[in-house]
Amino acid sequence: MTTTAVLGRMPARISTGGQLSIPAAIRHRWATNRVLLEDRGTSIVVRPIPADPLTAARGSMRVQGGPSSDELRALARDEEARMEAAKAIRP
Repeated sequence: MTTTAVLGRMPARISTGGQLSIPAAIRHRWATNRVLLEDRGTSIVVRPIPADPLTAARGSMRVQGGPSSDELRALARDEEARMEAAKAIRP
């Protein structure tokens, strides 16, 4: 089980309409206006959702020391060119 340090706890209010008010200090720290609510049965976890998930995920799948996507595309283009050249040589 992993543990995470708690940086602070602040009370928040839930309005009669079901809206949750998140304190400004937390909103500014996470720089987001969207959150994901995770119901864990005995607790609720509120996670920030990035404004642009694609930009936030950029580079997250990179293998340390592995080729970049540009290098992989260049290798694929070279392989395709070799295959096309081999087809042209065959009668």
